Amino acid sequence: MSTQYNDQAIALSALFQAAELVSQLAKNGSAPEAYLRPLLDSILKTNVDSTDEIYGGHWQFSENLQLGNTVCQKTIGKDKTSVNPDTIRYALSILHLESKLAKQPQMLSDLGQRIGQLVRQKEHYEDTIHPNMIAAISGIYQDNLSKLNFRIQVHGNSRYLQQSQVSDQVRASLLAGVRAAMLWRQLGGRRWHLVFKRKPILTALTSFK
Repeated sequence: MSTQYNDQAIALSALFQAAELVSQLAKNGSAPEAYLRPLLDSILKTNVDSTDEIYGGHWQFSENLQLGNTVCQKTIGKDKTSVNPDTIRYALSILHLESKLAKQPQMLSDLGQRIGQLVRQKEHYEDTIHPNMIAAISGIYQDNLSKLNFRIQVHGNSRYLQQSQVSDQVRASLLAGVRAAMLWRQLGGRRWHLVFKRKPILTALTSFK
């Protein structure tokens, strides 16, 4: 299997993990930190030597993205009915949102500056899972991507979604999903590949290690 498909499998796993975490947060008000942390970390990693380094490096990325890998395999494989429909909708919506963002050079520049500030902020809080870091990431999404003419509608338990801590995690997860979608596109991924190139993508996903 080519390195291209292996790298695309990493990006797709991150995308579907972000979408699944949004679903869990909207429905249950919480999501596993072990799967949220590597996604938030990825937002800050803009200068790396390899795709797996974005999600923890050669020895960690498969464990860090295990949830997304499983969901992605089911979605484009033969077990789609076992995946939360909202998760699939969020994943496809994130891809569409990223395509809108790609046409906004000024917004991309602003995002780059804000993420640079975020890197410096992490030196103070040390962990991207810190509530203040999550709030800052959420603010980046709200100040930029929420202004595009396409907005992702998140459905779930309003009791949770009205809590700022939960809504911040939702927006932070969405921004991490956009990061993964951008990476996938940069690696040559296209939405139609999910239908017409399922076999090589699935092969890469199942050989995740």
